[in-house]
Amino acid sequence: METVALDTPALAAAADFSLWALFIRADIVVKLVMIGLIFSSVWSWAIIFEKTFLFRRIDKAAEDFEQQFWSGDSLQNLYRKVNSGRPDPMSGVFIAAMREFARGETGKKNQNNDNLIRRVERTLTSAVAREMGLLERRMLFLATVGAVAPFIGLFGTVWGIMNSFQAIAMTRDTNLAVVAPGIAEALFATGLGLLAAIPAVIAYNKFSHDLTRFGARLDLFADDFAVLLARQSDNG
Repeated sequence: METVALDTPALAAAADFSLWALFIRADIVVKLVMIGLIFSSVWSWAIIFEKTFLFRRIDKAAEDFEQQFWSGDSLQNLYRKVNSGRPDPMSGVFIAAMREFARGETGKKNQNNDNLIRRVERTLTSAVAREMGLLERRMLFLATVGAVAPFIGLFGTVWGIMNSFQAIAMTRDTNLAVVAPGIAEALFATGLGLLAAIPAVIAYNKFSHDLTRFGARLDLFADDFAVLLARQSDNG
């Protein structure tokens, strides 16, 4: 009976199921899928860390600003104080409204209080929208990764399984040693897709909630500030 000599190094390489070995043995298409998913995962984590520290900082800054705002100090003194430093979103809204109010007060003889307050309210609305737009940057990337990464990983999986079936057809052998490497590579692509998508989805939902809460906080401050400026304008 004729025996077939087995290529021991080749068998050892095929039996290596480390992540690096799976990547090296993968087809060029699957490699591109893996590289894209790894890049997406790394960039998503960079955004997650950046947003986490950002929201902590602006929450702390908003608390400090609100304490100063309601401390009883004059608006002019508070404006000079916050305008000299690096503004956070809430103080940025305050600065924009105070500038518009100061311009209106300068030319007050040619207009009534109602027109001035309406202009200040529009300025507050625009400032809140501008600050929220800055905070929402790169959120679209997280949403895209969370929605698309599993399907990209699935594409890599389908392609890898197709290669496994081609290997079976070429070797006419259904031995597990022939099938397992291709299936492992395919499943690795699926795992990378989930690895990129799951943190992105969780972070997107968390940050969306934080943005909604902070936006409501800015809107409430803008309403209170508009009432305070109207009262101050009426009192001269």
